[in-house]
Amino acid sequence: MNQPVAVLGATGGQGGAVVQALLAEGVPVRAVVRSPRSARARALQERGVDVVPGDLEDADSLVPAFTGVRAVFAVTTPFEEGVEAEVRQGRSIVAAAVRAQVPHLVFSSVAGADRDSGVPHFQSKYLIETMIGETRLPWTVIGPTYFFDNIRGDTENLLNGLLPLPLEPEQRLQQSARPDLGAFVAHVIKNPEPHLGMRIEIASDDPTLAQMAEDVARVLGRSVQPVTVPVSDVYASSADMGAMWDFLHSEGYRVDIPALKASYPSVRWTSFASWIEEAFTHA
Repeated sequence: MNQPVAVLGATGGQGGAVVQALLAEGVPVRAVVRSPRSARARALQERGVDVVPGDLEDADSLVPAFTGVRAVFAVTTPFEEGVEAEVRQGRSIVAAAVRAQVPHLVFSSVAGADRDSGVPHFQSKYLIETMIGETRLPWTVIGPTYFFDNIRGDTENLLNGLLPLPLEPEQRLQQSARPDLGAFVAHVIKNPEPHLGMRIEIASDDPTLAQMAEDVARVLGRSVQPVTVPVSDVYASSADMGAMWDFLHSEGYRVDIPALKASYPSVRWTSFASWIEEAFTHA
């Protein structure tokens, strides 16, 4: 099948991982981006990706991008303009997908969004899931957990020998590697029938905070101490993130990682230890 896959967020973390995985499988990609002339968009073009314009809050702009594709990978974000903007993005994506009669809509949500989490950006994603489910579109929802890459946001502390997170040292946190998400999405798109109408949560590993600190220390070649950050401190900077960490403490993700790996052996399923070595050795 020579039809491309339309990928939203292709210049970002999740979309970029999906582009990489699809290209590795020989699947043509149509990247839907806000700024086709940006450096990241031009880099995609140099790799043979068809880059087209599209605004996530403008369904009219998305219909041409979604026409004639074999699937659409959609990802939304609340972290630029808030959860209301994320819901608008979802509404536009769904409307455009219906108008373009997309054969398969694959939406990246978050693990735990289908439970009563009380987390604003979980709830906004679940509202989009509900919108998708109310259409007649063939769809698959993928719910990744917390991403390994989030640790990159605190490199200064790591270099100073500290790993601060709102976790107790021996508390596990299910996490996902973005390349694993990309590989999983590529598998679902290449094999749609078994996954239609399914909501699948994924995680690559579940290290404790102490284990993460040990792995980072090994890669950096220096002592790194786990530091438990009070959730109240998180609330002080972001009510949304504070609510997320409250949810992770009280409920937590519930991915059956061994069963997931057994069901999808073609995905590499990166451990945190191997990811951190790759991330910091080749940064």
